[in-house]
Amino acid sequence: MKKFTSAILAAGLLSAILINSICGFIRDVTALDHLRSSVLRLHILADSDSAGDQWLKLQVRDAVLESGIFTGCTSLSDAQKTAARNLGRIENIAENTLRHYGCTLPVKACVTDMHFTERTYGDMTMPAGDYKAIRILIGSAQGHNWWCVMYPPLCLPAACDAVDNEDTAEEFFTEKENDILYQPGKYRVRFAIWDKICELTDSDCAE
Repeated sequence: MKKFTSAILAAGLLSAILINSICGFIRDVTALDHLRSSVLRLHILADSDSAGDQWLKLQVRDAVLESGIFTGCTSLSDAQKTAARNLGRIENIAENTLRHYGCTLPVKACVTDMHFTERTYGDMTMPAGDYKAIRILIGSAQGHNWWCVMYPPLCLPAACDAVDNEDTAEEFFTEKENDILYQPGKYRVRFAIWDKICELTDSDCAE
């Protein structure tokens, strides 16, 4: 009887541990899906990987970030609408910047859904996954890209320190989401498992 009771207690303990693990997993992937669906990213592709084209890409970056187009956006929806309304203006800013430096390459801007690999910006690491993004394509757009988060306002020109983003991240993201951003190593395995589940079930887990 004593052995039977011990077995029951052990089974109960294992069940409690399993349930707690599953609940923790669900909380983490829920936070991940919310994080992915609550940001608007900026993605700029240079014409090529030459030093000159990569330098021009950064000048376009600074001009767009300093334009103030997204100043005052109070929600993701507001930021997306602002981006859609100002695609022509964004293209003009980028082209004028290129022309200032003697470059005649065309520029195309669009708002799209795209997949990003895990990206690190300063001390913050954005998980891999599908995100809404503003894309700025310079010329053939065959060069290395530059990215950041346009909303919440985490993008900073070259003159600023990316570490300053931490205060903004704390304001806009939950405690769990900030932990995901600043402690990515804790979550990589479980997020990879979650994305594989989504892939195998052919579903959009963020919906």
